[in-house]
Amino acid sequence: MPNAEAWTVPTEPTLLDQILEPGRLSVVFQPIFEVGAQEPRLFGLECLIRGPGGTNGARPAVLFEYVRRKRAEAATDRACVAAALEVAGQLPLIPRLSLNVHASTLARDPGFPTFLLERAREASIPVDLIVVEIVEHAPPLDVPGFRRCLAELRGAGMSIALDDVGLGQSNYKMILDVRPDIYKLDRYLVAGALNDPYRQVILDSLARMVRRLEARAVAEGVEDSQELVAVESAGIDLVQGFIFARPMPREQLLESGFLDGRVPAYGRL
Repeated sequence: MPNAEAWTVPTEPTLLDQILEPGRLSVVFQPIFEVGAQEPRLFGLECLIRGPGGTNGARPAVLFEYVRRKRAEAATDRACVAAALEVAGQLPLIPRLSLNVHASTLARDPGFPTFLLERAREASIPVDLIVVEIVEHAPPLDVPGFRRCLAELRGAGMSIALDDVGLGQSNYKMILDVRPDIYKLDRYLVAGALNDPYRQVILDSLARMVRRLEARAVAEGVEDSQELVAVESAGIDLVQGFIFARPMPREQLLESGFLDGRVPAYGRL
């Protein structure tokens, strides 16, 4: 009888195989700035992931939609966190770091907090500089498990942010489940807000809510001076968007001087 191994046909690695292969993910950083009466100053960096080059997954929207369809959020989040912390650990000055993690990962992977702590320790990154930013397109099914993981992360000294507040699953129920330290207000609320009274009212109400909860709000996707005026008028003093900086690799971040206190070039009205 022929040896079964002789009939084995080698298969090409799937996109998921490539995503999880060490070294295939790349990391870019988008600065978050604190604005107000003084010149903008760096508040932190959001660590963003780009998928394997030469594949459809190189685009983040495609990458994470594919991962969600494969129900591989937990394994992918571990790979993304490991890649982000390894690159961030090479920075000469490490600011606050925001890491995106699916809510479903915290619900399904009880070992994730320990994994994150170990990777931070290996990269010599203080845990109190880490912000776990919860992203999700569906609510966590195991809410008690989700809350236990959040409690572990907070107990270790990390902060918790909720992404895309105002859209999708980042609703009031998720706010109550997460109790975030940082609220990331979605770009949809910011776009054209200076000339849109509805958006102005929503931004004002969210900013007041966040202040009453003794948390911070970040306006995401601020692209021009009018949008900057609108979010500042609402009392939001943390801003992320193209008006200040696009996502950039480590080398470009170092050249920007932001880690050394350089003020970004931008225009006001």
